[in-house]
Amino acid sequence: MPVSIVIYEDNATLRESLSNLLALTGEYTVLASYPDCSRVTEDIKAMHPDVILMDIDMPGINGIEAVKKIRAINASVQIIMLTVFDDNTHVFDAMYAGANGYLLKKYVSDKLIHSIREVLEGGAPMSPSIARMIISSMQESIKTPAKEYLLTNREKEILQLLSKGNSFKLIAAELFISLDTVRTHIKHIYDKLHVRSQGEAISKAINERLV
Repeated sequence: MPVSIVIYEDNATLRESLSNLLALTGEYTVLASYPDCSRVTEDIKAMHPDVILMDIDMPGINGIEAVKKIRAINASVQIIMLTVFDDNTHVFDAMYAGANGYLLKKYVSDKLIHSIREVLEGGAPMSPSIARMIISSMQESIKTPAKEYLLTNREKEILQLLSKGNSFKLIAAELFISLDTVRTHIKHIYDKLHVRSQGEAISKAINERLV
């Protein structure tokens, strides 16, 4: 069954290009595409997509606020931000809101299909410059004692692998455990860190020096 996708992008030309690119693969069905997020809650409740492609800079409700609204009603849909912004504030705000991936628009034609596949496998796709920025932020930040979240050694190990962009399947293979066991550990990690998504977990792990 094709993966269902909803697009939020205010640039009509790019919105049409994204729909055409996805249609050509035969793997994806674009349920709808919108120029703004004015009815995002109603849209997602009605369509239940597998993946959302979300621009940040849109009229009215911006993409980050839209992600927060989506996460209030749907914790499982995979959300990839498509944006021209590659600064710390937008990246971390998107992660905290609950985004699963962050792709710069200049890489869309080359990276989008792979990024959708990656996010559906449990990964956190990011443009190379975004990944470098996060690493740089980690290296430059002042080292402070990590908060105690009572993570087990196995949970810390999985969180570290997750932060490196590994999918659930790759983590299972790396640690010689089942995919269901990985999912159980990740659920416990989310509960202990008080987060609702992979993006939030990675962002918290980086900011609080947990990995």
